[in-house]
Amino acid sequence: MRRTLPLIIVASVALAAGSLAATGWEDDFAKAVERAASENKYVLVDFSGSDWCGWCIKLDEEVFSKPAFKNYAKENLVLVLLDFPRRKELPKKTREQNEALLKKYNVRGFPTVLILNPKGEEVARTGYKPGGAEAYVEHLKKLIADAQSKGK
Repeated sequence: MRRTLPLIIVASVALAAGSLAATGWEDDFAKAVERAASENKYVLVDFSGSDWCGWCIKLDEEVFSKPAFKNYAKENLVLVLLDFPRRKELPKKTREQNEALLKKYNVRGFPTVLILNPKGEEVARTGYKPGGAEAYVEHLKKLIADAQSKGK
């Protein structure tokens, strides 16, 4: 049993990472910013407490998991999930990256959603908004249009 437990943990982490990528969300910030630059897309960074933060869970259920958001994001955004779970262990490298970015962007609460331009510069900050996926997509479009009008 002692030898199989580490294998189960490694397999679970690998499956979780695979399912994250399958949903269109990156957990490697540098890779996501690089991809955004090459594809000339904005980056949506979700600072989340996925397994304990009620508003984070609500944002995921009402917006991020819906076709209206997924379709918009697929064509227009690079998605990054920086998670701060309490009931699951993240790989050390991911945990350290997330903590460093939490400090860099001075995130004080969850969920915090950042919009970065294709150069990786923050142009907007938001969080949960009521109204569902369609309203959230319109909100994001406005934030990006405002940034573009200011040359960001």
